[in-house]
Amino acid sequence: MAQGLPRQLRVAFLLQVALASVVILAGTWASVTLVTQQLARRTLQQEAAYFWTRRAGDAAHAAPDSRILRGYVLPAGASTAMLPPLLRGLPPGLHALRDTLVLVEQRDGTRLYLTYPRRAIGWLAFQLVLLPLLLALLALAASAWFTYRNARRLVAPLHWMAQQVRRWDPLEPTGSALAADRLPPGAGMEARQLAGALQRMAERMRAFVRRERDFTRDASHELRTPLTVIRVASDLLQNDPDLPERARRSLARIQRASRDMEAVVDSFLILAREGGVEPQREDFAVREVVEEEVVKAQSLLAGKPVELAVTANADPRLHAPPRVFAMMLGHLLANACTFTAHGRIEVRIERDRVAVSDTGIGMSADALQRAFDPFYRADPDNPLGKGMGLPIVRRLGERFGWPVGLESVPGRGTTATIRFAG
Repeated sequence: MAQGLPRQLRVAFLLQVALASVVILAGTWASVTLVTQQLARRTLQQEAAYFWTRRAGDAAHAAPDSRILRGYVLPAGASTAMLPPLLRGLPPGLHALRDTLVLVEQRDGTRLYLTYPRRAIGWLAFQLVLLPLLLALLALAASAWFTYRNARRLVAPLHWMAQQVRRWDPLEPTGSALAADRLPPGAGMEARQLAGALQRMAERMRAFVRRERDFTRDASHELRTPLTVIRVASDLLQNDPDLPERARRSLARIQRASRDMEAVVDSFLILAREGGVEPQREDFAVREVVEEEVVKAQSLLAGKPVELAVTANADPRLHAPPRVFAMMLGHLLANACTFTAHGRIEVRIERDRVAVSDTGIGMSADALQRAFDPFYRADPDNPLGKGMGLPIVRRLGERFGWPVGLESVPGRGTTATIRFAG
C-alpha cells in the first residue's frame, strides 16, 4: 500500500539517522582499535627505554612491576624456564597475543619482556573517544530531529491538500475546501499556488460534468425524435402496395440508414454518460438478444446470396444492460453483412462468448491492427463502411467488461468475439 508523505519522510529520516549512527560507530571502533595499538606500542616502548636507561646505571635495576604493566628480565645465558609459559619462545619485537600485548627487547645478551593487558589499554582508548562519540550521536539526533520537524512542516500543506482532493466526489468536485483562508498555517507561496490551481481545476471539472450531463439529456431527445419520425414514416410507406419497386429499394436504404444512425446515436449517448451512470442491468438470455439482432440484420442481406445462421452451443444468461449487448452485436452483424458478398455468416453462442464469423473479404495483418481506429476502413471503396462500428464496439466492451477480439484472413473472412466477464 502506498504511504503518505509524512510517513515516507519519517522513514527516510530514521533510515538516515540509523545509517549515520552505523557509520559513526564503525568509525569509533576503528579509531579505538588504532588508538589501542598505537598507545600500547608507545607505552611499552617508553617503559622499555626507561628501563634500559636505569639499567645502564644500576645493573641490579628490576623490571617494571605494577598493577597493569609487568616486566621480566632474562640475563644472558639464563634459561627461559624462569619466564611464564606465555612468553617463552617469543623473539624480539611487539607481539599481540590473545589477551596481552608483549614487547620483547634484547641488549648485550639481556632480554626484557614487558606485558600489558589488552583489556586495560582498550578501555583507556575507549574512554578517550567515548565523549566525542556521545557528542557526535547527540548532535546527529538533534540535527535530524530539527530537520525532520522543518521538513514535516513544509510538506504538511501538501499532505492536507491531498487528503482534501481524495474526498472529492468525481461527479461533483468542489474546490471550496482549498480556499486560501482554509489552508493550514505555514502554507508557503508554492502551496497556495497549487491550491489555487486545484481549486480552478475542480470548478472547470464541475462545469464540464454539468455540461456533459445536460448535453446527454438534451441530445437523447433531440436526436431520437427525427430518427423516430423517419422510421415511422418509412414503415408506413413500405406498406403502400402501389409503391414502385425503384422507390421501394430507395426506401429500404433509408430504413437501413436510419437504423444504423439510431444504433450509433444510442452508442454515443451511453459512452457519453458518466462512469457511474449506465443503462439498467437485468437478467436476460443471450440467445434471445442474438435472435432479435439476427432478424434485424436479415434486411441488410437483401439480394445477397448469404446465409445468416445462429449456432447455440450453450444458453448463457447475463446480468447486464441487454441494450448495450444488443448494440455491440448489432454493429458486428452490420459489419459482417456489409463486407460479405456471398457465403455464410454465423453467430455462435458459447458459455462465455458470442462469436460472429463471416466469409467476407477479410483483413490483412496491417488492417487488423488498425481495425479499432475511428474512421478507419479496411475497404475504402465500400460506401457502406463508415469506420465507426468496431471502435464503438470496443469502447462499449471496455466500459462494461466485455473484451472484443478480432481474427481475420484476407479473402476468407473475419471472426469477431465478445467475451463475457467472469
